[in-house]
Amino acid sequence: MSVDVPRRIVLLRHAKADWPDVSDHDRPLADRGRKDAPLAGRWLAGAGVTPELALCSTATRARETWKLAAPELRQRPRTVYDERIYEASAGELIAVLNGVDDAVRDVLLVGHNPGIHAAADGLAREADGDARERMNRGGFATSAMAVLSLTGGWPSVELGVGRLVAYWAPHE
Repeated sequence: MSVDVPRRIVLLRHAKADWPDVSDHDRPLADRGRKDAPLAGRWLAGAGVTPELALCSTATRARETWKLAAPELRQRPRTVYDERIYEASAGELIAVLNGVDDAVRDVLLVGHNPGIHAAADGLAREADGDARERMNRGGFATSAMAVLSLTGGWPSVELGVGRLVAYWAPHE
């Protein structure tokens, strides 16, 4: 696939989690998270974004978020649960994206803050409208999404290569 092919990255922060007496990795979604995750999927479908691949943290709250959001999409993408996404920094998330097959055009990544926010902000060289301001003002809320566009192959994804074309949060 040509390096000039337009691509999109959707960065989705997991929905609101509960705080029961379990390890951080095993924290489930709270009631609000179970309500917000499908809203994220509906927004994505309404925006016409159809990822071919979903990369999801292995943490319970991320997996539950994706399982509630995915049915709202017109077409469910292939899903890979990747332990590297849990507690990943922006650089580590970019390394995960660098390993995506170049045949894939649009990728959705379900992860955690602060890495998701840092990756969205760092990847975006520029932004449409007030998307960056809204993203940074709210601190990348749970169930929020940033959609970035870029051209080039996945191995060349690095800070500053994208354009933030949309930011959405359920309670904005």
